[in-house]
Amino acid sequence: MAGQYRNLVFLLADQLRHDAPGFALNNRGMAKTPCIDRLASRGIAYSRAYTPLPVCAPARQSLLCGRHPDSFGSFWNHGFFHTPDFKPEATFTERLAESGRTGCFIGKWDTAKGSKPGDFGFSVYRGKAEYAEYQKEHCPEPRYEGGWMGCESPLALADTDTHFYARKAAEFIRSEKGQGGFFLWADFGVPHLPCRPSAPFSRMYQAKDIQPWPGYDDKKENKPYTHKQQTLNWGLENVSWSEMAGQVARYCGVVSQLDDAIGIIIQALEETGAFEETLIVLTSDHGDMCGNHRMFDKHNSMYDDIVRVPLVLSGSHFKPHVSNALVSNCLDLPLSICSLMGLPALPGSHGVPLPVSGEKPRSCVTSSSNGQQFGFFNTRMITDGRYKYVWNLTDVDELYDAETDPGECCNRIYDASLAQKIAEFRALLYQDLSAHGDPFASAWLAPQLLEGRKI
Repeated sequence: MAGQYRNLVFLLADQLRHDAPGFALNNRGMAKTPCIDRLASRGIAYSRAYTPLPVCAPARQSLLCGRHPDSFGSFWNHGFFHTPDFKPEATFTERLAESGRTGCFIGKWDTAKGSKPGDFGFSVYRGKAEYAEYQKEHCPEPRYEGGWMGCESPLALADTDTHFYARKAAEFIRSEKGQGGFFLWADFGVPHLPCRPSAPFSRMYQAKDIQPWPGYDDKKENKPYTHKQQTLNWGLENVSWSEMAGQVARYCGVVSQLDDAIGIIIQALEETGAFEETLIVLTSDHGDMCGNHRMFDKHNSMYDDIVRVPLVLSGSHFKPHVSNALVSNCLDLPLSICSLMGLPALPGSHGVPLPVSGEKPRSCVTSSSNGQQFGFFNTRMITDGRYKYVWNLTDVDELYDAETDPGECCNRIYDASLAQKIAEFRALLYQDLSAHGDPFASAWLAPQLLEGRKI
């Protein structure tokens, strides 16, 4: 079995912000995550990773096949609008199965309508239905309060979904000891709102200790209408920071609870002797507004809160370091996993190899959004790590400078001193959209990007 690693453990969070893990921002991340920090310390932590489309199902589909979701019609989650069946030519998980490794999927599938993990190389599936049966037996009618703001969970830690899934993952790892190699995908479904951490994590963070987001009271001047409307959609226009800080504290509590569950999986790898021969990947489908700009969730904006994600490659063959290279997690990971696991490359990939040991990094990275339950709103984004340009097809465009405005409050799209930068970004964005088959890189809309025909 060629490749540097025998086994793969793929840890996927849902709505985990790039600044949430403890190792982030020079070890000043939002939450305490000793287990995730340990993974980062024995591998490569990418500090500037972006998702190609910050919505759950499209990002997961992209992770499997390495193609941009817009290129095959995965514009939204399949539970809201009609979406095409997901039938890629190949996925990296099928490649792993073809190599003789046993595949196991744990947790939240919700990847594509009509599909199941068995369609993509997983022979073992322990999912939400199994957990629902477990919860029915151990805590049949839990009462939750707080709505989208979240609350403390009435469930004992051992009875939460995070720890149920972690135990099932550990059982699988132990069952594969001495076998021919395995791949495990654990999709925990958290810290997606509403955040309901169990004790002791529900009491780990105090609202009074959490400082306001830099963009919390963003006036949204000279910004798209939808940004203002999102605040109203969520009913957050009059929410005080002290109340919002409680929600952020619960978010951090769920992140630390997730970290504790990941520790159970790491322990199983160590106890079975598989830790050193396993490639461990940790990332998220997208981030979470978490109250910044007085918004929740994602959709209808392209702030770093939701398009920027954590990404860690952890393993015994890496020289540990933090990489500030621009990367696209869903597009670049499948290509790199195939290489590290000794598998044939996926056809038609839109990714590039993740910089591991000196490879040339991207000069810029793009992301897109098409709206969701709050209405269709097509946006496309490009960043070089400092400046971010957002093309809003039917509203005012945006330009932010992360160096002078990390909270992304000041839209400088009409700044004459940046006109050349904007023109360059528009041309590069059009080039990238055309390359991966974005349906809006069309003759109808090209003049907006190539001729600057925007109000």
